[in-house]
Amino acid sequence: MAVPPASAAPLSLYSIVIPARNEDESLPGTLRDLQAELTRAGVPHEIIVVDDSSKDRTWAVLQELTRSMPTLVPLRNPGPSGFGRAVLHGLAQMRGDACAIMMADASDSPADAVRYWRLLNEGWDCVFGSRFIKGARVEGYPRVKLLINRLANLLVRLGFNIALNDTTNAFKAYRRTAIEGCRPFLSPHFNLTVEIPLKAIVRGYSWTVIPISWQNRRHGVAKLKLKEMGSRYFFICAYVWLEKYFSRGDYRRPG
Repeated sequence: MAVPPASAAPLSLYSIVIPARNEDESLPGTLRDLQAELTRAGVPHEIIVVDDSSKDRTWAVLQELTRSMPTLVPLRNPGPSGFGRAVLHGLAQMRGDACAIMMADASDSPADAVRYWRLLNEGWDCVFGSRFIKGARVEGYPRVKLLINRLANLLVRLGFNIALNDTTNAFKAYRRTAIEGCRPFLSPHFNLTVEIPLKAIVRGYSWTVIPISWQNRRHGVAKLKLKEMGSRYFFICAYVWLEKYFSRGDYRRPG
């Protein structure tokens, strides 16, 4: 779609949803930088951080940060742990009419989150960032992980016949109407990062792509385990692929 829909309602509150598991070292810098950028840009916001069964001081750090960050909303994942479960709990509690999903490790750029907000306000239902198009910047991506990433995204592009080349990136933004229109969600883990955008595309929500910046974490260890996630990614892609080609439009965006 070359231009956003003209009839989209104006937005009033931006909910940033951040799952956090054992991120006590990363969170202070990540959250302060994010709040500063959103405030500087005049974006009405809340920052929802969902502690996903952390074993370190993540929850204590969040409690300490609330004293100086009035827009911070700390939550605990009430059920079994899992990246997708934590994100979905945050989405269920958000007050905003738009949201972005970001990582706790400062790999995503707060400035890009502001750009997402502005594009959503132009009328787009979804804004997707790509780390692999002209204008993007990537620092410190492990080579083996990068090769697997590019192969996986190529297969998604071919299977769904879409131009998006970074479907697996978690950092994306949505109007609330798009999130609600993509339910129910099945992914309890990192495969949620492909379930939401693929469902949004298949169900007819408008979307655009911009180049974004990404940098490898400075603290802690990555939570994504490729060996464990391969079959889960395949399952959710197959599930949405079947919807695309065999559901006869039963789940299409209304209107």
